[in-house]
Order: sequence, then structure tokens, then C-alpha cells
Amino acid sequence: MIDRLKPYPKYKDSGVPWLGEVPEHWEVTPGRACLREVNRPNAGLIETTVLSLSYGRIVIKPEHKLHGLVPGSFETYQVVEPGDIICRPTDLQNDQTSLRFGLSKDRGIITSAYICLRTAGCLQGVFGYLLLHMYDLKKIFYALGSGLRQNLDWRDFKSLPCLLPPLPEQTAIVRFLEWADHRIRQVIRARRRQIKLLEEYKQALINQGVSGKIDVRTGKPYPIYKDSGVEWLGKVPAHWEVKSVKRHYEIQLGKMLQSVSKTEKEVLVPYLKAIHVQWSGLNTDDLPMMWASLEELAQYSVKPGDLLVCEGGEGGRCAIVRDVQGTVIIQNALHRVRPREKASNEYLRYCMKSIANIGWFDVLNDKATIAHFTREKFAALEIPVPPLPEQTAIAKYIDERTAKIDTAIAATHREIDLLEEFRTRLIADVVTGKLDVREAAAKLPDKAPGEKTLEGDKVESATGDSVVSGKHVDPTQEEINGG
Repeated sequence: MIDRLKPYPKYKDSGVPWLGEVPEHWEVTPGRACLREVNRPNAGLIETTVLSLSYGRIVIKPEHKLHGLVPGSFETYQVVEPGDIICRPTDLQNDQTSLRFGLSKDRGIITSAYICLRTAGCLQGVFGYLLLHMYDLKKIFYALGSGLRQNLDWRDFKSLPCLLPPLPEQTAIVRFLEWADHRIRQVIRARRRQIKLLEEYKQALINQGVSGKIDVRTGKPYPIYKDSGVEWLGKVPAHWEVKSVKRHYEIQLGKMLQSVSKTEKEVLVPYLKAIHVQWSGLNTDDLPMMWASLEELAQYSVKPGDLLVCEGGEGGRCAIVRDVQGTVIIQNALHRVRPREKASNEYLRYCMKSIANIGWFDVLNDKATIAHFTREKFAALEIPVPPLPEQTAIAKYIDERTAKIDTAIAATHREIDLLEEFRTRLIADVVTGKLDVREAAAKLPDKAPGEKTLEGDKVESATGDSVVSGKHVDPTQEEINGG
């Protein structure tokens, strides 16, 4: 059905460059004719349900997130009714990515720092929200606003050009977009389930390999097992050792950050910190700089093959140094690991990933306090240690198998991105009259039980930072069209 949509038969110039041509029978009117600002203070605490704007949705704020707010302070909030459009008007200059509009589905209160808009009789509520949401995605509001931090106020909406199809047509547009949105969400949910299953399969492969549940050289279990004596590990092949990391690896904690030189012999050098180390690899772009002596350069520098392990944050997260340009050192938020004889960093990396998968690092790091995977904890960590040829075989096996899974996951993520882009573009093209949905809306079945609507819902937190007008491309057309 979506792929059969066509433009309207006749268009006219809207008089607004960023709107271009609009259907001939649509009106273009200033915002003051179809919107009004509402600001009803919560005097006397007449409402207690606290709402918030989150990723383009108006949601009820859970009670456990209200700590620190004195009940009397809620008198400064404004009362919001179902169908009201909420806008976060602040800081346009510094934040050009957030979704600034949401449609309230509940009665409650929200901060008076937000603008509350209500549609007039000529503008259907959800259509009005979609129109402003589309303007938001097109970044129209970033050319407006005033003050040092470029904030919006009612004056910016009074003269804002608004499109007004006839009311029955607004209703048809909303109905069609709710139907299309529901189908797109179904496909995206299926793709997300697919990604979850692939991630679980990837974790299972890693866990089976490093724990010896299968012999990766034969694809079968080992003939004899023994108790490892390690809580997270269970049984291991009988000929494997179980040793602390310090027995087979050298661990070096990084240098304390030094922003000012202490001697004339020190030099500025790029350094790595925890944020640069991810399970997917090491990011060495645009590294910060610190002062270090020649002795410290030798002590804390990294080279290809080193394993870098996070001390703080997600303690235990690690990545192999594959390539490095010039001298780079590590900050004290990282451990540098180098293998002794009969040990492999490639194998240790997968051991660390397996430990992270089962949540054992959370236990070691004591998430109830500030988490630190200290050198003492790391050195004492007991891991399975197969003979070196088996370590190499395990790492190679996991590399090959997970590379295929990662390719499939990346392709599925890209498919989801295309679906979200398509959803954003479809909303923009329909709301601005580039596509005529009247006939399609009239043929739609009744809404399915439990079907969600467009009112304030989202597909993803990053629902389209931009809108591309014109011809739309649908990556999974048959699924969205229902075959």
C-alpha cells in the first residue's frame, strides 16, 4: 500500500522556501491561528503526577526518580492535559540533536521551563504534533529563538507557517501514519529480536571455547574433565591448568594524568584512557595529551599485541592494540597486559569477554560502590589456561565464527537504520503533502487491539535527526506493505 502512494493532482507555492509546494486546497496559516500557548500553574498542588519529556515522548516520571524534590516545589510546575504539545525551548545553540516536541497522553504536571501548546479547532491535535515534530526533524527551529543561549518562546510560534489540510484529511493522515508506523515497528522489533539471538549465540560460542565445553579442533567435548575450583568457571578439560592471571601475564597500570610539565626533560605525548577501549576494538583517533618523562614513555607506552584492560568504568572491558602511530602511553584508568611464555593475549581477551558475559566482573568490582578493577583483583583473577597451541586454536576459531556473526549483526543494524530513516521520511512527505494518503486511509482495516499510535511513541531514541524530502526508499517493502 505504501509503495502505491502518489502525489496530489495539483500544487501551489506555499510562499515558504523550506516548505516548497503544497497541495492546492491546503491552507498555510500562521501559528497564532491554529495554536495557543497554555500555562496553568499547579497552584495548591492540584496535580501530583509528574511528567517529563524523554526522547520525544511525554512519560510519567517514576516515584523513585523524584528524590530530592520538595513537594512544595511542584507548585511552580504547569498542568498538562492529554493532547497538549510540549516543547523544550532551551539551548538551541548547543543542542541540535534532541527531539524537542512530545504529545501528552496523560494529565499531569511538567516543568514550567517548557512551552505547552494546544491546537485550535482548525488543527487536529495529533496532526499538529506531527507537523511540529516534522519541523523539529528538519531543524527549522534552530534558525529561530533569541537570547544568549537561543531559546524559543511563544513569539516564535505565533508567526510559524503551519499547514492546514481540511480536518477530515488531517484525520485520514493521522490514521494512515498510525497504521504505517505500527507495521514499521513490527519489522524493527523482529530485527531487534534477531540481533539479540545473534548476540546470545556469539556469547555462547565464546563461553564454550574458553571454558573447554567443546574442543574447537574437533567440535566435540573433551574426553575427560575436572573441577576447576573456580566459581564462575565450573569444570574444565583435565589437562588444562587453572592459574591466576599474574602467573602468565605482566600487568602494568597506566600513568597518572599530568597536565603541566615538571621538568624541562618532559614531553607532551598522546595517551589512551578507558573510553578509548571498547569490546569492538581500540579507538586511537584524536587522543588527548599529557606530559611524561623519557623513562615514563618507556614504562607506559603501548605496542601492537598489547592487551589494554579498563580499571574503572566497565572494569574488565578490554581490547588488543592492533596498530599505533608513534609513541602512545596509557593513563592510570587502564592496565597494559603482556603475555609471558605459554600465554596468548588473543586468548585472554576472549576469557575476559566470557567473564563479562556471565557478569562475574560485576561481582568482583562490587557495583554497590565505586567500581574499580584494581591491579590486585586482576592479578588474582583465576582463568583456564590450556596449552599454548590450544589457546591459539581457540582464539582463531572464535575469531572466524564471530566475524560472520558480527557481519550479520551490522547488516541488521543497517536495515533498522534504513527503516527508521524511511519512517521519518514518510511522516515528512505525508504531513507536508508530498504524498496523498486519502484513498489509502479509507481502505485501512480497523485498528488492531493493543496497536500503538504515533502519539508520543518512538521507534528509537535517535528517531531521524534529519529528514530527506522526495522519493523514499523502503528496504523491506513487502514486510511493511503486508506482502
